[in-house]
Formats: sequence, C-alpha cells, structure tokens
Amino acid sequence: MSGDDAPDSAAERDVESPYTLQREDGDDTRHAFWADTVADRVANREPDEPIVVKGGISPSGVPHLGNVNEIMRGYYVAEALRERGHEVRQVFTADDRDPLRGLPRTLCDLEGNLVDLGEVDAGALGRNLGAPYTDIPDPFGCCDSYGDHFSTIIQDSADALNVPIELISNTELYENGDLEDVTRYVLENQDRAREVLAAYQDKVDEDYVPFNPICAECGKVTETVTSVDLEGETPTVDYRCTDMDAGDQTIDGCGHEGTATLREGKMPWRFEWPAQWQVLGVDFEPFGKDHAEGSWPSGQDVARNVLEIEPPVPMVYEWFTLDGEPFSSSAGNVILVSDVLELLEPEVLRYFFAKDPSKARDFSIERLDQLVDEFDRLEAIYFDEIDASEDEQAFADRVYPLVVEEPREDRIRLPYTFAAVLGMTDDPDLREEIARREGHIPDDAPEWAIDGALKRVEQARNWARRTENEFDYELKRSAIPDHEFDDATEDALADLAEFIEEGHEPDEIQGEIYETARRHDVDVGEFFSAGYRLFFDESQGPKLGSFLAKVDREFVVARLRRER
Repeated sequence: MSGDDAPDSAAERDVESPYTLQREDGDDTRHAFWADTVADRVANREPDEPIVVKGGISPSGVPHLGNVNEIMRGYYVAEALRERGHEVRQVFTADDRDPLRGLPRTLCDLEGNLVDLGEVDAGALGRNLGAPYTDIPDPFGCCDSYGDHFSTIIQDSADALNVPIELISNTELYENGDLEDVTRYVLENQDRAREVLAAYQDKVDEDYVPFNPICAECGKVTETVTSVDLEGETPTVDYRCTDMDAGDQTIDGCGHEGTATLREGKMPWRFEWPAQWQVLGVDFEPFGKDHAEGSWPSGQDVARNVLEIEPPVPMVYEWFTLDGEPFSSSAGNVILVSDVLELLEPEVLRYFFAKDPSKARDFSIERLDQLVDEFDRLEAIYFDEIDASEDEQAFADRVYPLVVEEPREDRIRLPYTFAAVLGMTDDPDLREEIARREGHIPDDAPEWAIDGALKRVEQARNWARRTENEFDYELKRSAIPDHEFDDATEDALADLAEFIEEGHEPDEIQGEIYETARRHDVDVGEFFSAGYRLFFDESQGPKLGSFLAKVDREFVVARLRRER
C-alpha cells in the first residue's frame, strides 16, 4: 500500500478488521472487498479471455497452510472476475525444475503426517543435492518424484477447499518445449538481459549466461555455460559442471563437460518468472512480501525491457504466523490444510483467507474457537439474525456467498466450545439430545442441517485433543464414578445443584462454586476436585462453571445430587 492509499480511519488501521474501506471522491466512502479492487485493475486492462490468474510454489518441502495463501488470494480475484461474466483460468505452477539445495529436517506423507528426515530414505536425497526436484526419487515411494510428491499435496489442499486450480509442472513446460522460444529469445538478447539483471544482482559479468543446464553425467543443475549456439534448428549450450553455492554449503559439481538443449535445463528464477507470465498469458499474480521486495522489481523490469511484455497486475499479501511464530518446516511449526480440516469446516478456513491480505495475522490453533466464532458471526450477519455495523454488514453481504458452497438459511452451527463439550461423550444420540435440550437444534430442523451441525462436534473434539485444552476430558455419563465425600462436601454439592437448577450463566455458576465452598467451610480446591470426580473421574478438568452451564441442566443437577 502506497502512502497515498494509506488508511486514515480507525477501522482501516485495525489489523483484526476483515474488510477494506477505500475513500473515493473526497469524503464519500464505499465498502470494497479487496478482491473486487484487484478485479477492477485487471478488467481495466481489457485482457483477452480466458483471463489467467496465477500462483506458484517451489515444492521443496512440506506444503503448509501458509503456502495456500497464494492459492486463495488468486481464487477470490478469479471469482470476482467470473461474477462479471469473464472466463477465468486459475493456474498454479510447481517450480519443480529448481535444484534441491539442502536437506529438509521434516517431510510429510500424502496424508499429511509429518516425519523426520531419518524416517525416510535420506541418503537418496543427500545423493541428489543440486538435482531438480522432479529428478529426485520420492522418499516415500508413492509418487513419480520428490517434486511430484509435494505438488500432489498442494493439489489435494486446493481440492479440499474446492478451489479449481490447474497445477502446471515447470519441468513439463521445459520438456514439452513451451518455454523453448522465450528461453531462446532471452539468450539472443543476453547483453540486454545482463544489463537489466545487473541492477538487482551482484556478480553479473560479461560471462554471465541466463541459462542453467542439467549435467548429463551427474544430473545436477550447473550455472557454468561456456558457449551458446542458437544458429541451428535445435539451439544448444555447452557447459561445465561446476560447484553450486547453496546457502552455507557448497554442492560439488562433477566437472563433466557437455552440451544441452534448451529443454535440458532452466532459466534463473529472475528470468523464469517473467517467462511464465508470457507463455501462460498471466494477467494477475499475488505474491508474498518477500517477492515484493526482491523478485517483483526485477521481474517487471525483465518483462518490459527484455521480453517486451507488460507484467501482470500484482498484489502483495502479508504473511501470517502460526500460533505467533513463523511457519518453519525445520522447527516443526507447520500445519497442513488436511490437519486444519480435521478441526473446522472448509468454509471457516476460506473465510480466514477472505480477510484483507494487507494485514498481518496469526492463525492460532490454541484460539481456533475465536476464528470459528468470527465465521459464525459473519454468517448470522448475512442472514440478518443479529445486529451489525454498516461495515460488517457490507463485508458479510459480499464475502459470505464466496466462502460457502451455497448459502442456506436453515443451516445450524453449534457454538464451537459447546461442540467441544459435546465431544466429551462418544454417544451421537446423546450429543444430539443435549444440543436439542439446550436449544441449539430446533424441533423442525432438516436432517441435513442436523448432520452438518453434529460434524462440528468431532472437529471441536479433535481441537481439544490436539491442544490438550480444558475440553480434553471424557464425560462419565452412563454411571456415577466411585466417590467418597464428607458431609460438608455433600451438602455443598446439594446447594450447588439447587443453584444450577434455577438457571444461571457460566460466570455466575463459577462464582457460586467458590461461594458454596466457603459457606460450607469446604476447601475450594477440594470442592472443585469433587466436581471433577463426579463428571470425569478425574481430579482436575475444564473450567467447571462453563462446563456445567453447557451440559444439559437436568443431568448436571441429578449428578450433583448423585442420583444418576
């Protein structure tokens, strides 16, 4: 966002605000969904159809939730354009001809299970440092290559969120000849290419050639081209396989000297990215702020002054963190889409990505209930079930139809923490009974809505177990656990039962637990333990007042009186 476009209202500055407000024509304010603003910029160029929306990833390791940012940002712009009647193609490139520059400490199988490097054939990876991802065997043995393995997970993630991407392998673009003409053009204009690149990258001298062949002897990508022959029908380069700098280590070249066609190598990234724009006809591409500060300035320069094409409409998105820390495969701070969808509905995750991309956010597993509550509020606002501000209403009206497959007014959403309470019992009939008794499932609710509501119970239960939070307990519903209380404790439990039977809020019940213990001269800690013993057969458990308020009152009162 430039200084001229900087927000000037409190709502705009609020990083938790999911909408973007723009000021136009002086003080007139219109509510704008960020994807509509980008779609305006794309449409104003009057592009040929289909309009191409692109994203991309180098499949170097675990494709975690942070990598989905690019898919979802592109999706909302694509949908905004489709709503206007445009034909749109959303492509996502797997930059799988990139060389493996280091061994990842963490990998994952196709089911999303994280494994340490020592649990797979790490030797196969070590022997292939410097080789393209698509030339490295899949360490899990289930896909055609290392690159294909992680590209498959990206495709599965998009499918799970019902986002129709077309996954394109960069290796195939080279091998099929799709990138051959543009590669040849760059090599024909090496002097201009060097001049442009020198402004962004050190060590660009007169010997620099913007092409990296794959060594026919050892299979590694090499950066040393000794001569270029573009005269024949099949253009080629001569090369020598030399060492490759890879961060703090050096990948040894084998010294082989050979000849490669333009299909047997790759361009450096700063040329390859603009080449993709040309070959795929890209009209819009979102990217993270790392590219905004690095690759984008050089990319648009290469596009205009080497390839002589117009770069696509750009959009920078902020990264988000996971539980307050950057995503990191090596540190194990990752979560996959498949993991998240065990904890909440796809539409809730889609809502998370609908928020303003210029704001940095945290995806907190610990506080996932807050995200679900946000989505439930958005949904209730859309159906005019609760009062909302003008800003909230505008955002809900625009965005909600994009995050759900079909708006259905008679859907049912159990409050997430209430669903976690229901998850304390395995009995599906009992879960429904309690939800009905507490007024969360109407008598005339359609069966599909009931089934959908109860699915959240399993998701909330998975959340409780994953985070080991206050809901990670098993309610002993069928029989009273063994117990032995003194008279004072029994009298206190009877008083508490009477208070709850009258009907009170969670905080009131929590406070009454303390007061009841004091009135009967019972140690407060021991009184809480008595409650946990009766309901969980444990000495500790969730916040007792909240729990007792959410379980059906008749059962709670009877259990406190030791009647059932």
